[in-house]
Amino acid sequence: MKKRTAAIYIVVILGSTLLGAFAGVVSAYLGSAPSLDQVNIHQNFTTYIYDIHGRLITDLYKENRIPVDINELPDHVKNAVVAIEDDQFYNHHGINFIAFGRAILVNLKEWSFSQGGGTITMQLARNVFLTQKKTIMRKLEEFLWAVQIERKYSKDEILEAYLNEFYLNHGVYGIEAGARTFFGKSAKDLTVSEAALIAGVIRWPTRYSPFVNPDIAVERRDFVLSRMQEVGYLTPEEAAAAKAEPLVLAERQQRTVQARYFVDYVVADLVEKYGEAAVFSGGLHVYTTLDLDMQKAAEKALLEGLPVNRNHEGNLTQPQGAVLAIVPQTGEIRVMVGGRGEDSFNRSVQALRSPGSAIKVFPYTAAIDNGITPAKVYIDEPTDFKLITGEIWSPQNYYQTFAGPVTVREALEDSLNVIAAQIVDELGPQTVIDYAKRMGITTFVEQGRVNDIGLAPLALGGMTKGVSLLEMATAYGVLANQGIKTEPFAIWKVTDSNGNVLEERSPRYEVVLSEQTSYIMTDMLRGVIERGTGKNANIGRPAAGKTGTHSDYQDAWFVGYTPDLVGVVWFGEDTPRRMVYQGVQYGSWNAATIWANFMKEALKNHPVTDFPKPSGLVEGILIDTKTGLLVRDNCNLPPEETRREIFVAGTEPTEYSPRCSEPWWRSIPFLNQ
Repeated sequence: MKKRTAAIYIVVILGSTLLGAFAGVVSAYLGSAPSLDQVNIHQNFTTYIYDIHGRLITDLYKENRIPVDINELPDHVKNAVVAIEDDQFYNHHGINFIAFGRAILVNLKEWSFSQGGGTITMQLARNVFLTQKKTIMRKLEEFLWAVQIERKYSKDEILEAYLNEFYLNHGVYGIEAGARTFFGKSAKDLTVSEAALIAGVIRWPTRYSPFVNPDIAVERRDFVLSRMQEVGYLTPEEAAAAKAEPLVLAERQQRTVQARYFVDYVVADLVEKYGEAAVFSGGLHVYTTLDLDMQKAAEKALLEGLPVNRNHEGNLTQPQGAVLAIVPQTGEIRVMVGGRGEDSFNRSVQALRSPGSAIKVFPYTAAIDNGITPAKVYIDEPTDFKLITGEIWSPQNYYQTFAGPVTVREALEDSLNVIAAQIVDELGPQTVIDYAKRMGITTFVEQGRVNDIGLAPLALGGMTKGVSLLEMATAYGVLANQGIKTEPFAIWKVTDSNGNVLEERSPRYEVVLSEQTSYIMTDMLRGVIERGTGKNANIGRPAAGKTGTHSDYQDAWFVGYTPDLVGVVWFGEDTPRRMVYQGVQYGSWNAATIWANFMKEALKNHPVTDFPKPSGLVEGILIDTKTGLLVRDNCNLPPEETRREIFVAGTEPTEYSPRCSEPWWRSIPFLNQ
């Protein structure tokens, strides 16, 4: 009797212990359920970047997923997924115990985890919150998350999240991206047959993809259609008609990168503002200032116009080049080409290179703004300048010759170095730097033993650091925009995946020059193209610009503009060296040709307009180009030594040229013998 009683006590104690342990396990398991606050369905959506005309430039994603509103989808699209993935979706609270029990029996029989018995809600829990590991613990967690999801969200919200979530191979997620990838249409436009095919891919994307196994995909589609009929979503006739529909797939699109340097520039800005997760997973819509047509024209002109150093070192073709264009009235960046496309270094904004004679626009602008006129005469002759260091500097012109007396206009057109140095010396280097900074140049070195406060850097462009294409475009844009500087920008609007505006940009202006100074500079720079060093840049419409070649031919520039577009072309080797290839010397004349080819194509559909002329000018005044003074109507100077000039009112000459006091031929000895 005592032994029997002891046995009963032992059984009771063991039973109580096991029951308590089981209760503890169950309690701990239930206690591990996520709170409703933790159950927040967040999905990665594709970000889209558009050009100024709303055309897609590229998309950014970790998972190529396009959000779709379930209310926009026809019933047959939703029904196809429900029929094949969870036909009791609307009848359970997250777990289909009958299906799960059936799956357990199959798994025990086959000794595997091949059957999951998972509902749509459980699959959503696994995909969004858990892992894909096939373990008992993960399945138990799945139960808890599924129940909580059902408590927090409606059936339509759960199904919408699932339709946006599932993977379809080829980097494609969700019904909308799948519809566009496989059939080239939106999910709302799918036929019953097409919807069934996509629904069939969900279970085994690598096998059932129509791009991989079209015959197997059709068999799977027909199985889905049969399930839709069994569930009651289709009549036998509708199912038969859908099965008879031939498989017509969209052409598989290869992912291409357009305007890669511009995209990198924009993405860097977006990541800084919104973070990497938002940019690559947040479904942003980014509306930019780029014009894809102009961009393609620039890329073509650059690649066709660049020479090739057949003996270059390294993996990159040399020389490299860049093109950048902005709208001077707004600062919108229309074109950004940062190289040949062989690397990610964006030479249009990141490279700082010597501008050569393209820098001359700054001393001449400062001169005009300080009362020096286009008609003022300087003597182009061998000249020694004493530098602040005590050294003597004797600049040379390109052809190693000197022109004698020349007007400011002629000196700029022919890019005479001696005259530019005289003007910088006359105004003072700091004055020239101040004008350049006012117009948008930020890279001057103004302190230290090596700096840019000198004649050579400001007359010939041999700056300590150099300058970027973006800043040169900004500075020349001031002249194109009647003295108003606009801050360049690439993004004008960003919205989130729901269409809410996150930012919207308006142009930012600053008046930095007078309209009269800007117009006269533009008029002189037109002469550079019409008669001077920039003849290769003639595009058959009003345009102004300036060539720039480094003294050692390491950099070649052309910066030019029409009334509505500023374009900058540069090329040179990444490690600067003289550009002589196969015995041919390359320089700014080649850059001018590239610029012309780009601008002609970029502006071919734009009306021809002229630069607006402000008030406060006097024009048509006949001057003697050897003295800069007035010419009388009866003066017989050679025609090539006179010209009609334009002045800011009050700066025009009032005296007459003494060369008109006798016939011009009197100054020619052999005509007086």
